[in-house]
Amino acid sequence: MKITDDDIQNLAHLSRLELSTSESISMKHDLSKILDFIAIIDKLDLKNIEPLIYMTNSENVLREDHANSSIDHDQAMKNAPGADSDYFKVPKVVDK
Repeated sequence: MKITDDDIQNLAHLSRLELSTSESISMKHDLSKILDFIAIIDKLDLKNIEPLIYMTNSENVLREDHANSSIDHDQAMKNAPGADSDYFKVPKVVDK
C-alpha cells in the first residue's frame, strides 16, 4: 500500500495534529516502513503457528495468603505524629 500526502494530512486531521512539511515527510516515511514490515509478515506461512498469548512460558508464582495479627488502636496512635483522642491529626487539605 502506498502512503500519499493526502493520507498523512487526513491522519493528522483525525489526530488533531498540525504537522510541518518536514514532519509530514518523516511521518510518511515511518508509516511506509511499518506497512512494508506488515507486508513481509503477510507473506509468511503462519497456518500452523499458535497465536502468542504470553511472551514467556513462565507462570505467575504467588505466595500463600496468610492472615497476620495487626497492631491495635493504642499502638497505632502511639506512632502518629499528632493524635486527638481516637483520630489522627492531619493538615487540612480541602477548603470549602
